Amino acid sequence: MSSQIAGIGPTEFPASTSTGNSIMGQDDFLKLLVSQLQNQDPMNPMDGTQFASQLAQFASVEQLNNINTSLQTSISSSQLLNQSISNALSTTVIGKQVRASGSTLTYDGSGAMKVGYTLPSAAASAKVQILDQYGTVVRTIDGTGVTAGDVDVSWDGMTDAGTQAAAGQYTVKVTASDAKGNALTATPFFYGTVSGVRFKSTGTVFVVDGQEVPLSSILEVM
Repeated sequence: MSSQIAGIGPTEFPASTSTGNSIMGQDDFLKLLVSQLQNQDPMNPMDGTQFASQLAQFASVEQLNNINTSLQTSISSSQLLNQSISNALSTTVIGKQVRASGSTLTYDGSGAMKVGYTLPSAAASAKVQILDQYGTVVRTIDGTGVTAGDVDVSWDGMTDAGTQAAAGQYTVKVTASDAKGNALTATPFFYGTVSGVRFKSTGTVFVVDGQEVPLSSILEVM
């Protein structure tokens, strides 16, 4: 649509919309049409065919804008519905044991605890170290599984000194290497019982043995 008509130069129309962007919206289109009608030369009025074409363009812009609004509303409604369903289903795992990715675990100070790791490929050697909250190694478990995939390891709760480990948070560190001595990246995981679910602005988290675990970190529900 040409912005130059009889009685008006091309510079008399603003280059951008009232909101400061360069995209012409529905209201800007209508204001431009009205401005053209108000400023046309009475002795040389706007061509009827051209005016009809401009009205058709305006109608198209309005229709596309309505379609875009409807799509955005539909997407928002679908997201809210999916989130509601996810929140409702997540509460059904309370009281169940889960396997979750992560290196931090909570030990209650008695009995054995099962942890593990995932190997990207078969290893020649592997070991697991349990570190306390200060980063001190309290237990080293040598000769753990070397098969590619998930490997379960049982920590009996004892330290290398033969004493019972205290209750608290510990970190699992896995060291593995292949036949050529190259280090392999092993991803640790732990087992725990879900005691609650929290719905946060960042997403749903499970309370597993006292620590928050994102929904995305849950690998398996027992």
